[in-house]
Amino acid sequence: MKESLSQYTEPLEQERSEGKAPKDLSIVASNAIKYTAYIMLAFGFLYFLITYLAPMLE
Repeated sequence: MKESLSQYTEPLEQERSEGKAPKDLSIVASNAIKYTAYIMLAFGFLYFLITYLAPMLE
């Protein structure tokens, strides 16, 4: 009555991902624009802090 379950299961094949950079240039361009915007926002916030809030502390 005992049957082996191994005959019913198929071996799982694992896909190998080597972590290569995306080949689609639109994805690379999109990421470049996104991170450039993040950097510009960060510098804009720092400029605001230095220009407007720093004189209030003196």
